[in-house]
Amino acid sequence: MLSYRHSFHAGNHADVLKHTVQSLIIEALIEKDKPLLYLDTHAGAGRYLLSGEHAERTGEYMEGIARIWQQDDLPAELESYISCINALNPNGKLRFYPGSPLIARHLLRPYDQLSLTELHPSDYPMLRTEFSKDDRARTERSDGYQQLKSKLPPPSRRGLILIDPPYEIKSDYQAVVKGIKEGYKRFGTGVYALWYPVVLRQQIKRMFAELEASGIRRILQIELAVRPDSDRFGMTASGMIVINPPWKLEQQMNNVLPWLHKHLVPAGTGHTKVSWIVPE
Repeated sequence: MLSYRHSFHAGNHADVLKHTVQSLIIEALIEKDKPLLYLDTHAGAGRYLLSGEHAERTGEYMEGIARIWQQDDLPAELESYISCINALNPNGKLRFYPGSPLIARHLLRPYDQLSLTELHPSDYPMLRTEFSKDDRARTERSDGYQQLKSKLPPPSRRGLILIDPPYEIKSDYQAVVKGIKEGYKRFGTGVYALWYPVVLRQQIKRMFAELEASGIRRILQIELAVRPDSDRFGMTASGMIVINPPWKLEQQMNNVLPWLHKHLVPAGTGHTKVSWIVPE
């Protein structure tokens, strides 16, 4: 079990991986002129104050975004992601971290749409306020998995669906697979990006086995580990499962993951991985 409220972990190594992948997918999708839907099932509060009580308590951003955002040798694959960080911190001091909805807002075009769902009673009002003046965005306080039924397929037939649950109970690992299957039945050409934490490797293996058995093709795994797998409490790694990834994404992540690992994990422990759970 993992309690993963965004505000405690904003800007950590898992966020760096997740938002790098998210940014690269959006970059690829907006190469075409047609509009698209960005659907975020577990959107969080939107932005996070890194000097706030939650982020300060853990300090995880110091071993995440703080290690890379002002590096001189920044790879091209990170430019869009880091541009989102810079937009929130124009004076060069790292005060705020953007959640996935703000990254989408920064990168998407005026004619794209954002559908943002958050159930947490404290986070949702902040999310609603953050997007109250953005005509492209619709926020709802409801079950994110239900959006995979009600919002798909989008009229444009193009979209990115980001699924980033808190994994507070073990059943979340099965719920995400069920949600993806429901969404895929309705919108088989969409790009689905699922974030997962590695706390116990067996949970991830079971989730992968369920995805393999789903009949869905083109499932790419991207993983960044900061420590070896362990039976002790705590997240040792995180990853992204991407269904229907843009054609460049595999090579882009192979290019940038070694750089990220070098800067985020100076001790050199852990690993990086880009591989197909299910190929074409």
